[in-house]
Amino acid sequence: MTILNVWLFRFNRPTPWRGGNATDMKQEFGVYGLPGWCVTVIGIFKITCAALLIAGVWIPEVTRFAAAGLGVLMLSAVAMHVKVKDPLRKSMPAVVLFILCLVVGSAVHR
Repeated sequence: MTILNVWLFRFNRPTPWRGGNATDMKQEFGVYGLPGWCVTVIGIFKITCAALLIAGVWIPEVTRFAAAGLGVLMLSAVAMHVKVKDPLRKSMPAVVLFILCLVVGSAVHR
């Protein structure tokens, strides 16, 4: 739900977790040196993975895939914060979500 909140409701709003001094998602991607099209591609992928994690309650087969995809994105987010030398606290949401993805992905029964 956090991913959906960030990408659907807080996309154009400042948060204390944004990279550098960015006040919205597009600026944040610019801080990381990523091209503008990445915002759309990564946003679609994150929203899809988050929705699949929710769907995993009813369709367990999608859970591991969704957790793996979102985990890779969260690890990448941490790397971006490190790249721009953000304080550690700005990476904490991505670190926590990465750990949760590991837990959820490993807890799913085949």
